[in-house]
Amino acid sequence: MALMIDLTSMRVKQHKAIPAELLVQAEKIGLALARLRVARNVTQEVAAIRAGISRNSAWRMEHGDPGVALGQILRYLDAIAPGATLLSLLAEDDPALTALALKERRQRAHGLTKAELQEIDF
Repeated sequence: MALMIDLTSMRVKQHKAIPAELLVQAEKIGLALARLRVARNVTQEVAAIRAGISRNSAWRMEHGDPGVALGQILRYLDAIAPGATLLSLLAEDDPALTALALKERRQRAHGLTKAELQEIDF
């Protein structure tokens, strides 16, 4: 695969240098970070400050930019959930994520049964 290089800055364009299946993995990591941050009620700005990165880097990270350094990802994760590991993030082991999933789960609305209708009929 040929690497796309921007000659003005000599940077490799990560989106063009990485196979599509790896881009999908980067997006999944970003989504998992964003969900954990939301589940723990931490703003992106606060998480970025705690991690010592710019808010733009946090945004890029949460949107799956493969050009973000691994060290930044790990610091961001630690800023959101101190002590959490990348493996626990991907396994969605955090209790806050379980609570968020329960909150997001839709409850099916159903009509009343004949017995229930007769019970409230007056």
